Amino acid sequence: MNNIKLFETKKVRSHFDAKKEVWYFSVIDVIEILTRSSIPKRYWSDLKKKLTKEGSEVYEKIVRLKMVAPDGKLRETDMADTETLLRLIQSIPSPKAEPFKQWLAKVGYERMQEMTDPAQSLDRARENWQKLGRSEKWIQQRMTGQMTRNKLTDYWKESGVEKAGEFAFLTNIIHQEWTGLTVKKHKEIKGLKTQNMRDHMSEAELIFTALAELSTRQIAETDEAKGLKQNAVASKKGGTIAKNARLALEEKTGKSVVTKANFLPPAKEPKRIGKK
Repeated sequence: MNNIKLFETKKVRSHFDAKKEVWYFSVIDVIEILTRSSIPKRYWSDLKKKLTKEGSEVYEKIVRLKMVAPDGKLRETDMADTETLLRLIQSIPSPKAEPFKQWLAKVGYERMQEMTDPAQSLDRARENWQKLGRSEKWIQQRMTGQMTRNKLTDYWKESGVEKAGEFAFLTNIIHQEWTGLTVKKHKEIKGLKTQNMRDHMSEAELIFTALAELSTRQIAETDEAKGLKQNAVASKKGGTIAKNARLALEEKTGKSVVTKANFLPPAKEPKRIGKK
């Protein structure tokens, strides 16, 4: 299970191994947080050499997992479990070291709580969105949409859709049908790379996405769709229902539902060099 954890609004790519019940965290992301280095990869490269020279076995416990890279592609990156990460932190002088240790303990404790009470995972998500400045209205719509999405993917799994690529294929059919854009093109318009697009949708986009996915599931259930081909047909039909609703609303309001708006932080102005 790959996801993103937030430490003081900073993203840390994470993976939870359900079989081992162990969290793994991106070493590069942690180093960037602790050192504030603009080139954390170089810092990590130098640290690996230093640890090897000292005879440390820490690097031997690093695992390589595929995570979403800055360019949006899945690439192998160095990951460390909590124990290994704590030992690495000892080698990095940083005022953030102690707060980060506490954060690691909190992540592990929260995961244990979520396993016994799954509803708490929604509470964690709400807290993260609040930290990022989302409104309560937006958060509610985002959570409602996620529940609708989960019910659809549950149906897909039960009806014989198994591969991750097949889920993405069906999702793209739905999205392209109701928006007129592929998921990739919509992300480009919003200026997104590795970010989850749903976290950057407007309230209207979230509502129409939920309508498309709700319609898709109900049509698939009615038609008893099985496998990729039949679910693709249901996906197109569900997307069409949301498209027709979108066109009707846009005709009445004169405003486009699909937007380039996002929640990215404003770009910093470059520093001027030279005489005033």
